[in-house]
Amino acid sequence: MPNAWDTDFGTEGGLFRRLRAACAAEWQAYTWHPFCQGISDGTLPLPAFRTYLIQDYLFLIHFARAKALAVFKAESIEAMRDKTEAIRAILAETTMHLRYCEGWGIPEAEVRATPESAETVSYTRYVIDRGLAGDILDLEVALAPCTVGYGEVALRILADPARRAGDNAYQSWIDTYADPGYQAMARAAAQRIDALGESHGGAARFATLSATFSEAARLEQRFWQQGLDAARRNA
Repeated sequence: MPNAWDTDFGTEGGLFRRLRAACAAEWQAYTWHPFCQGISDGTLPLPAFRTYLIQDYLFLIHFARAKALAVFKAESIEAMRDKTEAIRAILAETTMHLRYCEGWGIPEAEVRATPESAETVSYTRYVIDRGLAGDILDLEVALAPCTVGYGEVALRILADPARRAGDNAYQSWIDTYADPGYQAMARAAAQRIDALGESHGGAARFATLSATFSEAARLEQRFWQQGLDAARRNA
């Protein structure tokens, strides 16, 4: 029986699953990184999570900018409306994220004063560069590993035999991405890649799109790793 994450996102033969399969090693390294495993079993060092939380806030700011670029690149008025709503949701999320950080003992002033890490800069600027250089499909392919990948991470955690289901300090994070609302958004993002693949010549452009998707997955993996690296430096 296939795993849920093999069948929940995208359609058989569609562009999303083809992109995912073409970078299987990078995708596995991203969606089941030791950082994610540490969240699952509750062993992730707190300094690693704190580093991640701060950089994730800074990432969200640029994620909103990438969505704004998607409004400009959108192929229809309906897509423009959808992306505009996404921007509103992300900007609202930045406020909630700051409150979440405070719950982990990170005051807003500290979050705002922290500079972007090299990993955050390289990932966010790569996504925006792909959008500036290409069309809406190029941009959406660069964005998809984030949106869909987090949905897959949550499914992997829920299926993990080593998962610490009770008294896990990271349960609220798990709940966020396992939530049916987030899972529906991740599925919709994969379906959009499939649809854009059909309308924007995805098959003919597969080599370029695959390189973009693979690089975004690799940069996501580095985004997790920076937390573990920070924890080791401060040990």
